[in-house]
This record gives sequence, structure tokens and C-alpha cells, in this order.
Amino acid sequence: MAVRAIAAAPLLALLVTSAQQSVPPSVRYEQHVFAGGNPPPAGSLENPFRGDQRSAADGEKLFSVFNCDGCHSLGAVGGQGPSLADGRWRYGGADGAIFHSIYFGRPRGMPAFGGVLPPEAIWKLVTYLQQLAPAADLSTESW
Repeated sequence: MAVRAIAAAPLLALLVTSAQQSVPPSVRYEQHVFAGGNPPPAGSLENPFRGDQRSAADGEKLFSVFNCDGCHSLGAVGGQGPSLADGRWRYGGADGAIFHSIYFGRPRGMPAFGGVLPPEAIWKLVTYLQQLAPAADLSTESW
């Protein structure tokens, strides 16, 4: 029993010191962290799949496969992460703004998928999110 306590001591010390570190500063919009891969073309940030139901269905599958529903919940209605189906966008709901949010990530929780997903897959995610209809009765409507 004493051997287990001694073996666990370095791990416990690492957890305690990492918990005491301050929160990293937020990144301004124009200071995105490049995650690798090919950066999106700057001049053409219009969704090439806008309105395409097959692309929206593919985007819904990608939403589940890449565990987006782990934070944003099934149907993107919000969980640990914000709702993506209520029509409210902190960083903008335009094609390019949503693309950038997925590609570069966002401070305090949204990982960057630009080094993992090709731009075509990100556009399919954008198509899926844009086809979600906001609920008729939003609970925070009057806040």
C-alpha cells in the first residue's frame, strides 16, 4: 500500500502544480494560432455547399464523428459549449466567420480543427450548422 502512495506522489504533484497555473490569455480574433495544414483562401470565404442537403447531412455526421456533440450536445443545442442552433453567434454567423471558428478554434475551449479537417469537411459542418432552425421559444430571449 505504501508503494502505491509513493508511486502516485509525482502524479499528484503534477496535478497540483498544473491546477495552480493561471488561465492562458485569450487570443484576439486577428491572432489565430495556425494548426497546420493548408490555410483557408482569404478572399473566397463563401460556403460552396450552401443549401445542399447532402452536404448538410455529411456535416451532421462529421459533427458527431469529431465529437462536436460532446460540447455542443446533440443537435448543437448547447451543453458545455454554446448552442449553435439558436441563431446567436458570438464571433459572427456569416460563412467565413463560422469557418474560421472551426478552422482556427476560439479561446477558452473551442479546439482548432484546421490541421485535422480539410476545408471541404469544414464547409460541410458550416452547411449543417446553418441549416439548423432556431427554436420558436428561446429560453434566454429576454435576457
